[in-house]
Amino acid sequence: MGQTVQSIEKINAELLAKMFLAGAHNLEAKKEWINELNVFPVPDGDTGTNMSMTILSAAKEVGSLEKTTMKSVAKAISSGSLRGARGNSGVILSQLFRGFTKVIAAYDTIDTVVLAEACDKAVETAYKAVMKPKEGTILTVARGVADKAIDMVEETDDLCVFIRAVIDEAERVLKKTPEMLPVLKQAGVVDSGGQGLVVVLQGAYDALMGKEIDYSSFEADKTAASGITKISAETEAEIKFGYCTEFIIVLNHPLSDAQIAKYKEFLTSIGDSIVVVADDEIVKTHVHTNDPGLAIQEALTHGSLSKIKIDNMREEHQERLIKDAEKVAAQQAAGEQPAPATEWKDMGFISVSAGKGLSEIFSGLGVDVIIEGGQTMNPSTEDILRAIDKVPAKNIFVLPNNKNIILAANQAASLTEDKTIYVIPTKTIPQGITALINYIPEQPAEENAKRMTEELANVKSGQITYAVRDTNIDGKEIKENDYMGIGDAGILSVGADMEQTLIDMVDQLVTDESGIISLYYGEEVSGEDASALAEKLQEKYADIEVEVNNGGQPVYYYILSVE
Repeated sequence: MGQTVQSIEKINAELLAKMFLAGAHNLEAKKEWINELNVFPVPDGDTGTNMSMTILSAAKEVGSLEKTTMKSVAKAISSGSLRGARGNSGVILSQLFRGFTKVIAAYDTIDTVVLAEACDKAVETAYKAVMKPKEGTILTVARGVADKAIDMVEETDDLCVFIRAVIDEAERVLKKTPEMLPVLKQAGVVDSGGQGLVVVLQGAYDALMGKEIDYSSFEADKTAASGITKISAETEAEIKFGYCTEFIIVLNHPLSDAQIAKYKEFLTSIGDSIVVVADDEIVKTHVHTNDPGLAIQEALTHGSLSKIKIDNMREEHQERLIKDAEKVAAQQAAGEQPAPATEWKDMGFISVSAGKGLSEIFSGLGVDVIIEGGQTMNPSTEDILRAIDKVPAKNIFVLPNNKNIILAANQAASLTEDKTIYVIPTKTIPQGITALINYIPEQPAEENAKRMTEELANVKSGQITYAVRDTNIDGKEIKENDYMGIGDAGILSVGADMEQTLIDMVDQLVTDESGIISLYYGEEVSGEDASALAEKLQEKYADIEVEVNNGGQPVYYYILSVE
């Protein structure tokens, strides 16, 4: 007897939901591998994390559905991914889902014709969302999928054959991305966003073919979704993982890349908000988890621990709620009315910031709400929407301060109806500070937005971090653990000595017109070392003012600006 070949000509809502959840599951399982496809060898690859968190936001809505219809599944996928979108790759993925679901929502079942139309609409929607679409990215892979889907309509009604052919084409286009983007070829990687899309499609295909997938993590949200009062983004994070856990591992032996990746993977399995900064001697760890003991036990396998700090975030939140309630009760007992709602003002500010010192600087410059995040921790569209909701202003300026957050900010602006949102396209922390300094309260919001944006061209930014692998970029030979000076347009300096690498970078940023160098030192740098470095810069550039600030940022030893 011959082997029975599976044939499927229709996908109903239940099967579509399973396929989507399987795609999300596959992406979540492979996110660290996708993170490692980072073009620059810096310790902040986050494409896989951003795409995974985007799709998981939608997966939780799909898994929580009481009634599974094509329309309800489409709405859950679209709204969940739009609001949960993080980073450029996550925003583009959410726009692909948005276009795709616009088509399928009108049908009870999906066949090859509907699927091809949905893929085409997905690509059209995603390309429109990006101001300057670049080939060799997730967009190119998605277009390859859509083109192949249209071709396959003429060849088969069998969705198993159809989708397999589409995925084969996606993989073929993905392999060609290094030929389209020279920076990918230099780094020896394919596009990470495109790889993420292929992983989602592969997971969906597995579910179509009947492969067993564990959906329990999504379905559990059906009971959890009801009865929770959503107070703020911070509260939700605290409820999910209750202990903010930080420590330093003094290593017995240096960890390999594979060991660090495995350590991060373990932390991901027990919590979120993970920051791991490693060198040959120490590993700085930050994680939000419900079981700090597990994190500590794992860390002890690599060395001894110092500077252990564990905060119960649920308890702190509860104390705040109790204090607020006591204040209201005292007012009522004294016959006082609770304070009236904050009066709306004309203009307000939201800024993304990573590091206590930087956040204090932004607050001092008049920012109303600060979103904790940045590189490795891109806030979602939903995070930005919550911040917008908190600012009692008719006009709100949003400072993303990272090129990978601008699209999410724009998406949040497009979803806001009762306020006018101006996204100032700040790509770095120094640009955000410059924008705020150039704000003039007496002028209309539109004029301020124009001037703040124009002033960004007058500041040059740089940052110092270390390389996580050997590579060659822009003609620079980079070895693992080398220090790198990264400017606005790429890597400017590389070396084994951090201070010299920074000075070499500053040399390329300073011109005859330069008047001030601002240094923001990170959590791994002492104030004494930063001051000593500033003195060296002051000696070298006697006519330029050099200022030092405690930024407290993770990942980057120094962030600096030259104006």
